[in-house]
Order: sequence, then C-alpha cells, then structure tokens
Amino acid sequence: MTSVQVDEHHDGSEAATATSSEGYQRGLGSRQIQMIAIGGAIGTGLFLGAGKAISKAGPSLILAYAIAGLVIFFIMRALGELLMYRPVSGSFSEYAREFIGPFAGYVTGWTYWLFWVVTGITEVTAAATYMTYWWDIPQWLSALVFTIILYGVNLISVKLFGELEFWFSMVKVTAIIGMILICAGILTLGFSDAGDTATVAHLWDNGGFFPKGITGTLMTLQIVMFAFLAVELVGVTAGESKDPKKVLPKAINTVPWRIAVFYVGALIMILSVVPWNEFQPGVSPFVAAFQKMGLGIGAAIVNFVVLTAALSSCNSGMYSTGRMLRDLALNGQGPKFFTKLTRSGTPLVGTTVSAALMLVGVWINYQWPGDAFNYVVSFATISGMWAWIVILICQIRYRAKADRGELPQSGFKAPGAPWSSWFSLAFIALVIVMMGIDKDTRVSLYCAPLWAAIMGVSYFVLKARNPEGVAFNKR
Repeated sequence: MTSVQVDEHHDGSEAATATSSEGYQRGLGSRQIQMIAIGGAIGTGLFLGAGKAISKAGPSLILAYAIAGLVIFFIMRALGELLMYRPVSGSFSEYAREFIGPFAGYVTGWTYWLFWVVTGITEVTAAATYMTYWWDIPQWLSALVFTIILYGVNLISVKLFGELEFWFSMVKVTAIIGMILICAGILTLGFSDAGDTATVAHLWDNGGFFPKGITGTLMTLQIVMFAFLAVELVGVTAGESKDPKKVLPKAINTVPWRIAVFYVGALIMILSVVPWNEFQPGVSPFVAAFQKMGLGIGAAIVNFVVLTAALSSCNSGMYSTGRMLRDLALNGQGPKFFTKLTRSGTPLVGTTVSAALMLVGVWINYQWPGDAFNYVVSFATISGMWAWIVILICQIRYRAKADRGELPQSGFKAPGAPWSSWFSLAFIALVIVMMGIDKDTRVSLYCAPLWAAIMGVSYFVLKARNPEGVAFNKR
C-alpha cells in the first residue's frame, strides 16, 4: 500500500478517505509542519517592513502586533476546526464550495493561486536583488537559478519541499532569537556601544507609548496584518501531513507563543535598545539595532536572513499554486490537465505553469518596473486576506450545521466561536477601511473590483459550457 493507503487503513475515517482520493502522499512529518507553521508567520514584513511601522506608531506598534496576533490565532483556530472536520489539500477553496457555494470556491481557489504567483514574482525578484549585496551578478540570472532550483525541489517530493522549508524557517527563527538574547544581554549586562543608553524606559519616553496617537497606531494595522500573510499555508499541507489530526492542532496552538516571542518580544527588546524615534522608514529595525550596538556585520546578517525569507516565500508559492490549480481542476473549475501528478505525488502541470509565470513576471518587473506592476503587487495583499475571510465564514457556517447535528462535530473546536470569528471579521473590515484611508495602500482596493469582474465573467462562461462540472465535489 502507498503511504496514503496505510494512513487510511489505520484511520478508517471519512476524512482520511476524502484525502486519499486526491492522490497525494503523506510526506510531511511533525517536525516539518511545525517549522512551516512557524516560518509562515515570519517574513520580510518583520525584518524590513517593521521600520516604517515603528516610525508611524512608535512603541504602540507592540500593542498592534499583539491584538493582530490574537486575531490571527482566532483565524488559525477556525481553520483548525475545519481541518479536523475534513483535512484536504487546497482546503480554502474546498471549504468555500461546501459552506458558501461553488462560485465562492472558484473565486477562492483562483484568488489564492494568484496571490502566490504574484508573491513568488516579487520574492524571487527581491532574492535576486539581495544577492547583489555580495556579488555583482545579473539579477535575471539569480532569479532564473533560484526559480529552477525551487521548481525542481517541489517536483521531486513533498518531503524535500518540507525539509527545505524547515531549514529556511530555522534561519529566520535563529536570527530573531539571537537578536532577542543579544538585546537582553545589553539591557542586563550593559555591554556593546548601546549598553549605556539601553533601557526599557524607551518604551514610554520620547512622547509616550502612543507618540503618534491612536490614529497612528490604527494606520499601521495594514502593515501589521500584511506581515502575517501566509500563516494560513499550514492548511494547504493538510492533505500531505502524516498524521493531520495530531500534527495540525499542535502546530496551530503554537501561534500565540510564536507571535509573542517573534513579534512582540523582538520589538520590545529592539525598542528598548534603540529609541523608536531613531528608526527610519525603509531601514530594517534589525540593521538599526546592530548599528547601535556597534556591530558592522549586522547589515550582512540581515541581508542573509531576508534572502532566506524571500526564498522561503517563493518555495511556499511553488508548493501552494500547484495544489490550488489541481484542486480547481478536480472540481471542474480549471483545465483537466492540471490534475496530473508525478510518480512522487506532486502536481506536475500546475507547478510548472506557475513557475513559468513567475519567471515571466520577473522579466516584466525588470523591463517595466512601473505603476502597472505595482498595482498587481498591491493586489496580493487584499487577495491574501480574502483567504482569511473565507476561512472565518466557513467556520461559522460549519459550526452552525454541526450544532444542529447536520454534520459531525470537529475534535478541535475554535475557542469562543462563533463570536471570535465575528470579531476577527470585524477586525479585518477595520484593516480594509484603514487601507482605503491610507493613500499608500489604497491602490490595493482598486484592483479588487477588476479581479471580481474577471472571476464573475469567467465563471459564467464556465458554467454555461458545463453546468454540472462546476458543482461541489464532482470528484
């Protein structure tokens, strides 16, 4: 028997049967899932983007990350409840089909695919740019090499993808923990150039905890939430986890301490060593902290970490895009050739097409780095949050059906639901409002109606050609 059949034989559950029909192999173990979950919450948004957020909100950014982290926990627990009900690859579009409707599943699948394609383009472009810090080589060459390597990794086996993601995440985690320990040593022992001025009083000096007022803090919410994009990726791995009902809840329950340590803890330490008003937009807070300590090597360290973070994001994009396209094809909402798997159980055509589009996008970005491309990149942010909205709505509807006895209860119920899910939806709505107010992020909202129109027209054409083919679970 294959590994999938072995799991089905021992589990015997309806969920296992649904998963085995997808044809994937359960190659992701507990260690890999844990690090994928951790790494999904740590990206360039923390290492680079936090500098702009600090300049806008000051120390109150810590509170913004804490509240947003609570919302992310609610979202992940809502996802966890759905995953324990039915752990499938491509979970977001599957749940959208079942609990909202076929059109919602269609939009969710294609939107999440586009999100990762665009993210992959920007991240592999960024990775190529980071390489020029050490070597004077053409950016297109670095982008090509990185894309080919990651494409090969994703085609060989899901286990190799998980192993690469494990080490990418390990680099990011080690960097943050190292920074926290160094800052703690400076605060307690007073070594380095920052030892004489480092103090936790920086958190309320220089204008107080809210130096830019509550408005300044609210205006950073979109930056904060963007930093958490991709945390939901662990849900896509459900169909390929060796023991999803044991591993996934454990990974999801680590969300609070991940955010507490890697975001809240790191910011508390950094802002205690470097006063908030010394940070500049566009400058990594990690680099600024290293400079304050008198460690010139800090810029090289951060460059290596953000290179790792960019490659990690591109690797995740390769993984998720192929599975989303295959899920759409299996449900009659995409071309049938996307269903083809390699012998090792990886989606061959979907991954190949997505990787090719990433390379084309990199070339377009190099040739015409103008406003048109920036609009597409900006849309990635709102499309990423769409997945969160769908997860919450599906969880609310699933819980209602389960409570009425129409569906089996999940063994991993979201705490405080459905009120925690409604609160999270309201918080996301607030973030979208803030995006509309801020001229720097308003462009994200301009792209959404255009994409919605494309989805509506294409679905109408698809349904007209094959009315039965777009229904839920036609596999």
